[in-house]
Amino acid sequence: MSLLDKLKESTLVVADTGDIQSIEQFKPQDATTNPSLITAAAEMPIYAELVDASLKEGRKLAGESATDGDVVAQAIDLLSVEFGQRILAIVPGRVSTEVDARLSFDTPGTIAKAHKLIGMYEHRGIAKERILIKIAATWEGIRAAERLEAEGIHTNLTLLFGLHQAVACAESGVTLISPFVGRILDFFLKQRGVASIPAHEDPGVVSVQKIFHYFKHHGHKTEVMGASFRNTGEILELAGCDLLTISPKLLKELASADGDVPRKLDAAAARQNPIEKIVITEESFRAMHAADEMASFKLQEGIEGFTKALIQLEGILGKRLAG
Repeated sequence: MSLLDKLKESTLVVADTGDIQSIEQFKPQDATTNPSLITAAAEMPIYAELVDASLKEGRKLAGESATDGDVVAQAIDLLSVEFGQRILAIVPGRVSTEVDARLSFDTPGTIAKAHKLIGMYEHRGIAKERILIKIAATWEGIRAAERLEAEGIHTNLTLLFGLHQAVACAESGVTLISPFVGRILDFFLKQRGVASIPAHEDPGVVSVQKIFHYFKHHGHKTEVMGASFRNTGEILELAGCDLLTISPKLLKELASADGDVPRKLDAAAARQNPIEKIVITEESFRAMHAADEMASFKLQEGIEGFTKALIQLEGILGKRLAG
């Protein structure tokens, strides 16, 4: 059996891509996308017809008097939902669809965008239970997720780098969190001036282990999905995590290698170890976030990166619309 097959025995594998062909190849349980992945997919010739159809429908929804910017904004939502629908025709589980990163500090705006996306899915006959609305794990984003969860809309809190973010999400009842393993590693490689860190000492891996143990010990229902991996070593060190979202490149590496994959994370074991409970209020959250240089830097960098990808996508669609 391949490493990927063995990994699937202890962990739900999620495809971290917007490329339908990759999802068909690796047959994950769930799939997740972000603006960078949607932008990359939109530039592939195979999806040109889909992009053009989204622009045409976006023009109808925006109205004839709408600006090109309004049409493009509609088309991006349509494109995100179209990719989501196509992904759901392949995977048996859920797909994550991301809210505009520029709404990361806007609770009402995030809620409104989530309602719009869910409505677009339901219009296509897709139940909200199969959708995870992906939101940045800012204090404002977590508050939006809490409101949405109370309405039965499930959320995936992304750009998560610190235990304080994770605990705030769990206490707010979010469905799933996506701690970013590889981006944490990037930070510490640069800080320490080294080229590599062994997988078992990888700060991103250790961060997810701490979150997983805390959640299981304190009985939180929120699922932990390790994300943003740089190598297969990180992935194998987190075997047993609730979910892992993996890029096509690393899925291919795992699928082409054989060997055992020992379970490294165990919920039953985590419940036995004493872990002190953390009290999260807005004041303590902001203080802990300010004190965590890595989490503060990486959250802001991530929001800016997703925003840049979205602006790039707007540019691509704007040119196609003009053409």
